[in-house]
Amino acid sequence: MCGIFGIHSRQVDVANLTYFGLFSLQHRGQESAGIAVGDGQCVKLHRDMGLVAQVFNSATLSSLRGTVAIGHTRYSTTGASRLENAHPVPFLHPALGPGAIAHNGNLINSQAIRRELEEDGVAFDTGLDTEVMARLIEHTHGSDWAQVLSQAFRRVVGAYSCAVVTSDSVIALRDPYGFRPLCLGYLPLAGQPAHLVASESCALDTVNAKFVREVRPGEMVIMNDHGLSSVQFQTSGRHAMCVFEFIYFARPDSLLKNCELEEARIRMGRELALAQPVEADMVIGLPDSGTPAAIGYAEASGIPYREGLVKSRYINRTFIQPDQSLRESGVILKLNPLKRSLRGKRIIAVDDSMVRGTTSRRIIEVLKKAGAKEVHLRISSPPMRFPCFMGVDIGSTKQLVASGRSVEEVRSFIGADSLAYISIPGLMRAVGAGTLDQFCRACFDGAYPVPVPQQLEMDKMAFEAPLAAQPAS
Repeated sequence: MCGIFGIHSRQVDVANLTYFGLFSLQHRGQESAGIAVGDGQCVKLHRDMGLVAQVFNSATLSSLRGTVAIGHTRYSTTGASRLENAHPVPFLHPALGPGAIAHNGNLINSQAIRRELEEDGVAFDTGLDTEVMARLIEHTHGSDWAQVLSQAFRRVVGAYSCAVVTSDSVIALRDPYGFRPLCLGYLPLAGQPAHLVASESCALDTVNAKFVREVRPGEMVIMNDHGLSSVQFQTSGRHAMCVFEFIYFARPDSLLKNCELEEARIRMGRELALAQPVEADMVIGLPDSGTPAAIGYAEASGIPYREGLVKSRYINRTFIQPDQSLRESGVILKLNPLKRSLRGKRIIAVDDSMVRGTTSRRIIEVLKKAGAKEVHLRISSPPMRFPCFMGVDIGSTKQLVASGRSVEEVRSFIGADSLAYISIPGLMRAVGAGTLDQFCRACFDGAYPVPVPQQLEMDKMAFEAPLAAQPAS
């Protein structure tokens, strides 16, 4: 997860546009937010814990004046959810000057690079793999930023879509597999257009920018007063974008691989209905992310689609809460059943995914308590049985309800009357993939695009210094 936005322009308020761009990327991270701005001489930074609207106000934005800016919304995969780990992460190159980096992804060799730097006397302040990137940049020689970043990023392995701001440039980089999304856009202003980079095209829409294309895997794009330039700093063989971006992470109004995600998710529901039918009175989506697939299921099955649950718009996304207790309490707070619609009915409830089983189990309890006669759960992704090491907070099979369990065992655990998932081939048809190798689907089948020990139990606190004891309030 995590959301990234960046812009270069001498004609618009870059911090203000970054602020609005981050609003559109709030779904990608809700723990902290930050903006870094370059004014030609220095890089100014403001970051804090909370949502974008909580972190920034008119005073903080007015203090961030410059011609280049990057912004970030955080979802933690390495490093605890605390202020020291908020992005962007600043750095100071001894020859080229100040900068800051915002990162979406997860490095699988960050510990090895960190130990190597520590042996050379480099000190670290956080547990972030992003700080490993920042310190690596500081200790990489080169005559310009393109050379330094190319050399530094050739050493890192894993998932990274990054935006780097210097005093006068925004530089976007994407790993050679293209695990996480990153796209380019522009504002057609008089004179020189403003160039932008964002995790998703929906952020470009928010600021009235035009979508140009995705940043290519292994590509570095530089935006400054000289315009926009591109360098292929790493050879890209197999592309392996995370298919979960299509299922859940990205907003339905975004474009990925020239695919409208809303339509892809509707096709997932149709695939489910054809492969996993069941007799029922109505189809409901588990709002909001399960709604498109539920519409597709209803269309293909001929069973009426109805709303069965009302969602509070003021509760954060349950799956990306950093703490399990927050996930569980969030389920009850954010969903309320429409009892008159549900009472005595056989319900097909469609959701986009089932990770820990927490949300599904509680929702089925809510539906049955509201009077549903039967609840048949249909999931528009395959069972998640393997950890993700590429930017999702699932570092252990112990967190996955489907790992080591049959479908029937999962059904019994969550209390559904029946349970079925979309197949991997059905999912690939829905997203328009010509071959399986176009996407990373390792969380479903364990086929990691890069070598990763499958039994590795990631500890996102691996390098966290213990928090100082807090005085009693």
